Amino acid sequence: MLAVFSAEGQILKQEKFPTPDKYEGFIAELQKALQNFSEYQIAAGCCALPALIDRPRGIGLEFGRLPWTNIPIKKDLEKLLAAAKIYIENDAKLAGLSEALLTHGKYKNILYLTIGTGIGDGIITDGKIDVDYQDTEAGQMVLEHGGKLVKWEDMASGRAIVQRYGKKAKDIEDPKVWQDYVKLLAPGIDALVATLQPDAIIIGGGVGSHFDKFHSYLDKELEKYENNMIKMPPLLKAKRPEEAVIYGCYDYIIQHN
Repeated sequence: MLAVFSAEGQILKQEKFPTPDKYEGFIAELQKALQNFSEYQIAAGCCALPALIDRPRGIGLEFGRLPWTNIPIKKDLEKLLAAAKIYIENDAKLAGLSEALLTHGKYKNILYLTIGTGIGDGIITDGKIDVDYQDTEAGQMVLEHGGKLVKWEDMASGRAIVQRYGKKAKDIEDPKVWQDYVKLLAPGIDALVATLQPDAIIIGGGVGSHFDKFHSYLDKELEKYENNMIKMPPLLKAKRPEEAVIYGCYDYIIQHN
């Protein structure tokens, strides 16, 4: 998704296109799409990457489900937007930044979880992406499930929901399914809470947009993990679960430009 923001944070224009499997195809599609934004003078740009990032060199190292490695994306974007200052950051971290800022400073340390095709995370401290945790990959945690060691996102992501129940989250209304699902989600949350001790957890992404369907069940399931050393923080629904990344790009530019 591409969007142009006003200085005040309003989306002036946006456009979407599917991400090609090949990086060269992505750059070609991006160049074509940018022609539709030619009436705007772009001062700065931020690219959200589903990837591990070498920030000093502006390189996307590994892209998870995209077959891209060692991509010099910052340099390529600087060529396409010659007059703009370019930033790159992980998409889950940017989504977390946006959602954390919407709490208006109520919580100092926030854990953001985006549950979609995979599971991503962002740790936001004092309204900024915490540099000590900027490369965390919560979805890659390995947990015991069914007598096997399984990545958390392989048992609790939106993709895993479809594989397990034959439906997308938006189509699931059966409470019993959601009661079963939270048993897969809770162990990973418990591990993160025990390690990071956040003041609040925000859940977003495609599955997170249906948070109301499973919130009460997840609360009850997490109560089983509490003890005198570990207390569960409040769980919050993302306010813009499907748009958090693009707004996070704007927020990141404002903080760094």
